[in-house]
Order: sequence, then C-alpha cells, then structure tokens
Amino acid sequence: VQLQAFGGGLVQAGGSLRLSCAASGRTISSYTIAWFRQAPGKEREFVAGVSWSGFSTLYADFVKGRFTISRDNAKTTAYLNMNSLKPEDTAVYYCAALSGGAAYYVSRSAHEYADWGQGTQVTVSS
Repeated sequence: VQLQAFGGGLVQAGGSLRLSCAASGRTISSYTIAWFRQAPGKEREFVAGVSWSGFSTLYADFVKGRFTISRDNAKTTAYLNMNSLKPEDTAVYYCAALSGGAAYYVSRSAHEYADWGQGTQVTVSS
C-alpha cells in the first residue's frame, strides 16, 4: 500500500498538530498502522500504533497522555493527534503499514512494517 504522511509544521512548545497518513491504491483496513519518528543524528523510533481492527493501540512512553493515534478505514486514513508538544518532539514523522497481523497486534519494530510514507517534518520551538 502506498502511504503519504502530511500535516507537519512549525509549532511552539505546548502547541498541537495533527498528522495524517493517507493511503492510495488500496484500503488500509487490513493493516496495522504505526507512526515512527527520526530526529537528526538519532535512530528511527516507534511513536504509536493501532491494530487493523482499531481495538488495540500502543504508545511509546514519551508520548503517553499527549499523543493519540486513530484510524478511519472508510477514508483510508490514519491520524496522529499531538498535544503538549515539546522541543524534543522535533523530528521527521513517518507512517508505516504492517499486513497480516492479528486483530489486536501492534509492533514497535520498524522491521515488521513493509510500507512507509515519505515523512513529514515536525519542528517544535522553545
């Protein structure tokens, strides 16, 4: 599945952004969707994921209570609502899709996700 991430931008600390991950070519209804991020000089890290059923979500500890992942299978789009942003959240954010998982399955491992969007830059100023 082809993915496109958008919605990034420049925001002040404490502000909010909503990232979108839009699929083309086929529906995302059978894919686990996750967001990863990569800051300059750092490895790509898991941020949040939602199972294909929508019944299960998983978050990195550093975003719990601030970020919310959701999906709209009818619109073939997944979202990442980011609140209370911090300068350390500055990174390129990528959405990714994993096929064949169980209804409640979400993985933190980037290696399990075969399809990736191009990334969208999020910059949080202090």
